[in-house]
Amino acid sequence: MRHVLRQDPDVILVSELRDYETMQAAVTAAETGHLVLSTLHTIDAPKALDRMIDAFPADQQGQIIAQLANCLQAVVSQHLLPHASGQGRVLASEVMMMNYAIRNCLRGRKFEQILGLIEIGRNEGMHTIDESLGKLLRQRVILGEDALGHCRDREAIQKVIDEIEAADRKKKGGWRL
Repeated sequence: MRHVLRQDPDVILVSELRDYETMQAAVTAAETGHLVLSTLHTIDAPKALDRMIDAFPADQQGQIIAQLANCLQAVVSQHLLPHASGQGRVLASEVMMMNYAIRNCLRGRKFEQILGLIEIGRNEGMHTIDESLGKLLRQRVILGEDALGHCRDREAIQKVIDEIEAADRKKKGGWRL
């Protein structure tokens, strides 16, 4: 990773950010204008920020926060769930685009506010894992139990499941008004 910048790449792919040396090299490459793509194993987009910062020693965390706030563009969290048919997998995702408000939350380490900013950032291309799961449920490509196992807000996902079941009952003639 340290020598890759000497080769003048346009895009750098880092298989996984495992330690702070690799993270620092990737962030430094991004700061110099290179497109850096990588994976990091976390449960959701806000946790990716937290994990990267916590990988650094306490005396370097302020610096990495500033660097990430300046060069990070987006975080995509992915979950592969079994298809409702039992054949194959379906992608559920969370997308966090770095806008002014999220950069400020990062600088202030206010990670608890990021989810709300993702929810209101739909017009910027953002969505939460729960929104993705709800859409997949409505499309009937995943099962409720799988959605409940990967959601952030169980009550919201259960509400979607209940709405789908009520619509199915109504369609079958089980409901009479």
